[in-house]
Amino acid sequence: MADLALAVDIGGTKMAAGLVSLDGSLKERAMLPTRTSLALGGGGLESGSSSGEDIADPAAELLWGDLAGLVERVMSAVGARDRVVVCGAGCGGPMSPGGAEVSPLNIGAWRSFPLRSRLAELTGVPAFVDNDAKALALGEGWVGAAAGCENYMAMVVSTGVGGGIVLDGRLLGGRLGNAGHIGHVVVEPAGRECRCGGRGCLEAEASGTALATITGQPARLAPAVVVERAGTLVGRAIASAVNLLDLPLAVVSGSVALGFGDPFFRAAQAEMDRLCGLEFARGARVVPGGLGDRGPLIGAARVGWRGTGVGA
Repeated sequence: MADLALAVDIGGTKMAAGLVSLDGSLKERAMLPTRTSLALGGGGLESGSSSGEDIADPAAELLWGDLAGLVERVMSAVGARDRVVVCGAGCGGPMSPGGAEVSPLNIGAWRSFPLRSRLAELTGVPAFVDNDAKALALGEGWVGAAAGCENYMAMVVSTGVGGGIVLDGRLLGGRLGNAGHIGHVVVEPAGRECRCGGRGCLEAEASGTALATITGQPARLAPAVVVERAGTLVGRAIASAVNLLDLPLAVVSGSVALGFGDPFFRAAQAEMDRLCGLEFARGARVVPGGLGDRGPLIGAARVGWRGTGVGA
């Protein structure tokens, strides 16, 4: 009998679920697009009321229904000799400690959505939730491009931009569990307005959503000059983290970064080389994620295994 983690990844573009073994192998997966009109919508009524009565938000429940159906489909693929013992999830933030409630900037329908308890109720196993980029950091350090490294940053450059930081072998959580939000480091002081309320944030300048708005077409069709600029801005943000935290490595994944490929990473490295002038920062590297499109689910599974104390 093999013990498996049910892995769940929730983003503004797609939702995915899979089964991951104790050695980090992805055994099964399925995905579906996140309903854009709901993801970017406002969410309608908020859950909860002063009288203690729950008021269901229809948009939030529609998205949850999509995710629940996906989870049930994947769980139906569990073999007769296997069993799911934990659920791990990665989701965009911000969120409350432990992912009890999530309010992803790129999923407007979910505000203070009780993701962790919903997943536990649905699956019947303990559920653990963390920021999707922090989950990626765990996965890349487990069986990916940062394996064996005790100090590094992992980033997701996709619909949005997120990050997770490992220092001295320990994933940083922060006061409320939101440490590593490099997407909201300012890289262009007079730049575009960001959904967080700031201006010139990396997410507002180099995310897939931002690039589509800037160019008027999907990010994957961005011209070379836009690809280079996006890489430069990502390198600029990484350089700030390297100089602040003494990091030798940044592992970058996500559909935008991996889709842009070498030109993006060359531009990011060039900007880091330009800005990482302190002796301890020189030579810091940026590399593509080693897990490719498996990274989010493997990272989510690691959140689950870590929550149970397995290999923590």
